[in-house]
Amino acid sequence: MLLAVAVIGFGVWMGAHHDTCRKSLTLPVIGLGAVILVVSIIGFLGALKNNSILLWIYLILLCIILVAILVFTVLAFIVTNNGSGHNVSGLRYKEYQLQDYSTWFLKQLNNSHNWEHLKSCLVKSDDCNNLSKRYRTLKQFKSAKLSPIEAGCCRPPSECGYPAVNASFYDLSFHPISSNKDCRLYKNSKAIKCYNCDSCKAGVAQYMKTEWRVVAIFNCILFVVLSMIYFVGCCARRNAARSNSKV
Repeated sequence: MLLAVAVIGFGVWMGAHHDTCRKSLTLPVIGLGAVILVVSIIGFLGALKNNSILLWIYLILLCIILVAILVFTVLAFIVTNNGSGHNVSGLRYKEYQLQDYSTWFLKQLNNSHNWEHLKSCLVKSDDCNNLSKRYRTLKQFKSAKLSPIEAGCCRPPSECGYPAVNASFYDLSFHPISSNKDCRLYKNSKAIKCYNCDSCKAGVAQYMKTEWRVVAIFNCILFVVLSMIYFVGCCARRNAARSNSKV
């Protein structure tokens, strides 16, 4: 039960530290915690009443949870195995390319319905809107360490060669030195920026990769603890069966 409360608390913490655009894993984590809580109550009642049937139900459900956690964790590590940023000379942050990420991420982000929803969230978020407030001068902006979403969605790729006027405005009168289609898609408008760019999708993919890795590591710890609890539950069921046989 305490572990279930901890899982729910972790999900609530994730929700409190992210905006509506980045809560894809919050509800599944809270849901997992709620399921573990219900199963733990069944196990508690079975142990309290020395009821082997309830303990059997508890063990079967807990086994299903363990298998589900293991499968998700393995898939999460496989999906997040690819993709890494590229260093750019003169910048403290990395830039990201969409083709570096797994096929699953590409399928999700290239889906027009999914991306329209994400893009509408990103436009309303503070990722790009606050850059000019946080970095008052061009020098501050050039020495900033931007997040993957800020680097990919709020500015054109460095290879375009557009001179930065400030943190939110680029001189687009220059002819781009790269054939990258993102160079033509970027606009200084707050509603456009580089939200239609592959670099923006790559920034979101990098963010999702980091989040999935955090949840996967949390699941590894959860799997180990639940396995120990499962072993204790097996002992409780065995003791209950012996008590019933003596009666």
